[in-house]
Amino acid sequence: MYNNSILLSKYLPTGISFFRNKGNKSQDSGIVEMEELPVPQNIKISNITCDSFKICWDMEPRVKERITHYFIDLNKKENKNSNKFKHKDVPTKLVAKAVPLPMTVRGHWFLSPRTEYTVAVQTASKQSDGDYAVSEWSEIIDFTTADYSTVHLTQLLEKAEVIAGRMLRFSVFYRNQNKEYFDQAREVHGNHMLPAVKDNSGSHGSPISGKLKGLYFSCNTEFNTGKPPQDSPYGRTRFEIQAETLFNPKTNLYFGDFYCMYTAYHYVILVLAPQGSPGDDFCKAKLQALDITNNHFLTCTVDEEAGDGALVFRHAQDVILEVIYTEPVDLVLGTVAEISGHQLMSLSTVNAKKDPSCKTCNISVGR
Repeated sequence: MYNNSILLSKYLPTGISFFRNKGNKSQDSGIVEMEELPVPQNIKISNITCDSFKICWDMEPRVKERITHYFIDLNKKENKNSNKFKHKDVPTKLVAKAVPLPMTVRGHWFLSPRTEYTVAVQTASKQSDGDYAVSEWSEIIDFTTADYSTVHLTQLLEKAEVIAGRMLRFSVFYRNQNKEYFDQAREVHGNHMLPAVKDNSGSHGSPISGKLKGLYFSCNTEFNTGKPPQDSPYGRTRFEIQAETLFNPKTNLYFGDFYCMYTAYHYVILVLAPQGSPGDDFCKAKLQALDITNNHFLTCTVDEEAGDGALVFRHAQDVILEVIYTEPVDLVLGTVAEISGHQLMSLSTVNAKKDPSCKTCNISVGR
């Protein structure tokens, strides 16, 4: 093994190492061409996750025993100007010993979720003097990595729980927009606010971004008043609705994401879906369900002291909750009024990018 190689056996399967070149090498750097080595054919990518994939290809049986290594050139598709490492160069990409195929490639340091990649392969034979004989490059194959799995979302959930803080009572959900939005809801959509596809804010691997339809609501309250704040990034016209209308024992609650935007504020995305609705079906397959009576972020419980079956609602104090409701909402179910505060555009999370360096809200997969 080269002195400047790094073996990351914790994450990669047996025989895969990642080599970093300390400088450019000339043609006598130890890689030579030999026509007899077969070019990988019919490359197939399978078992794709957010930070791994399996790769296999066809090889001629007569020369299998001569192949000692595979060189794998992996690039983000949008990086069209990236230089392939040529046969004359010391490898700067992924190098694998010739293990049986298919071979798993795994690593969050070079694979990100929801990202298009290109991959090409060479076969190589290490010679007795340390030089390599290599084949021509294979054809280039495109593939796209997957969203976070429920395992990754559980890791995010556990990180969010650490900083959620104590629970405060609240009574209404609210949604701010400009006046024209509500005018259109009345005049064009039959007095309804209609779900829209979620934007790309938050974690890059979130399975709800660009896929789940819903309406954003807030429920955070001011500590000193117990009421919604009078400022908002999204508009000075506010729709308020009693919490019980959207959140009750017939509603399922899901954890969607945890992120920040290069600030001290952290955001938790939750999804409220009426049981049996299309949104509920989507979330059951993609997200981590929460117990509505016992979780760190948003709860709905029966007031035992009152004895009348009234519901009590609480939200986490130390995170900003973004609650997505998956169904249309009729304006007649609440009130629309202008807030007295300001529209703080700088606090908007629309298509906000997650801070990849934050240790509080990132996990060990692509951001």
